[in-house]
Amino acid sequence: MTGYGVAVTGWSAHLPALPPGARLAGWEPGPACPPEDAATLLGRKGLLAKEPATRLALCAVHRALGRPARAGRRVPDTPPDPDTAVVVATNLGNCATVAAVATAVATDGVRAVSPLDAPNASSNVVSSTVAIWFGWGGPNLTVCSGHPAGLDAVALGVLLLSAGRARRVVVVGAEPADPVAAGLLDAAAPLRPLAACVLLERDGDLRLGPVEELTGPPPGGADLLLAPAGLAADAVDLTGAVGAGYGALGVLQLAVAAAVLAERGGSARIVCGDPDDGYRTTRLSRGTG
Repeated sequence: MTGYGVAVTGWSAHLPALPPGARLAGWEPGPACPPEDAATLLGRKGLLAKEPATRLALCAVHRALGRPARAGRRVPDTPPDPDTAVVVATNLGNCATVAAVATAVATDGVRAVSPLDAPNASSNVVSSTVAIWFGWGGPNLTVCSGHPAGLDAVALGVLLLSAGRARRVVVVGAEPADPVAAGLLDAAAPLRPLAACVLLERDGDLRLGPVEELTGPPPGGADLLLAPAGLAADAVDLTGAVGAGYGALGVLQLAVAAAVLAERGGSARIVCGDPDDGYRTTRLSRGTG
């Protein structure tokens, strides 16, 4: 159980496949560039050989921070901020590179692996790239725990704040939609490229409750319930609009809840997971939560 004393202070959803004007639980995330066009938002420098999931994550963080288009990377020669941590939820983020590298090594040996591709084979590449890009020197972690990964990442972010390891935690969920990723995921909803980001800090109006394991029906009492289909009759299931989401879904749900509550007030219950991987849940409230 983790939570309490933590607020969501920023959020974004970067959904290139979402039709223009589409709304999620009443909130319009706005247009989003596909990963191959990330330079239109991030600027061109530094994107060479970056994988789709990494580009999507960078775009989501850029938007959550409210940075202008093409603002680029951090100012050179400035020390990284040790008080900002990064936690990324992704299960499929670099699977295409891992498969390509493994095939190249098996077929032609290690010399066949491009020096540009090799760093992308790291399981922590998305989180470390986000930290380097924006100049953050706090802990950076990657969560690959299946369907509950999004809220597992949020729980780790809360722990970092509670332990005094960071004053701000950037939590990101990102999944690509390449053929390798699609082949690995057996899901009813199609896999589409997406990323979402929430910023966690101690102070703020949107108060985050504990992240807990859910073994029964979702608790009632919230004004908005974001959950997978079949868990509750009144649940809003985002996968019909955005695709499977997979490891990124919990972060996306929290970002959507934050955007809705910032406009309307009230409370939201978030549930992510599946029967095989288990379910996680948390509550977000505007005010004293």
